[in-house]
Amino acid sequence: MVKKIKDIEYYEAVGRRKESSARVRLYIVSKKDKTVTVKSNVIKQGQIMINSKLSEVYFPSTVEQNILAKPLVLTGVEDRFAISILVRGGGKSGQLDAIIHGISRALCLIDDTYRPKLKPEGMLTRDPRVRERRKVGTGGKARRQKQSPKR
Repeated sequence: MVKKIKDIEYYEAVGRRKESSARVRLYIVSKKDKTVTVKSNVIKQGQIMINSKLSEVYFPSTVEQNILAKPLVLTGVEDRFAISILVRGGGKSGQLDAIIHGISRALCLIDDTYRPKLKPEGMLTRDPRVRERRKVGTGGKARRQKQSPKR
């Protein structure tokens, strides 16, 4: 039986959390130069680019860096891919969770054996909590009620 060679440039997945959505692409790096060019940005093997910035610039905290690398560390593929991420909406915390969700989903597309490692950690579960909408007559807040008369 002939071994099939995949003619795929990258694996893509979308992750979401609150108002944030992240498009994650895991690029397969060539063995010669170990770099990938994406929209005039050169990404080295093992690097993560978020909105055309390095992940160290976009998420400067070491805690955020560790959270960002967690799905890659659990599966043991830290330096295997060049990762390009486009994230929109929400705040930094929601964006970070959306990126983790997207990376985890992309890793499951690559190999199904990663799923049992990521699922117990909650990285494949879409967190459904979103901001509650503001109701009419509540004075600008979602749950606030008008003050009742004292007498």
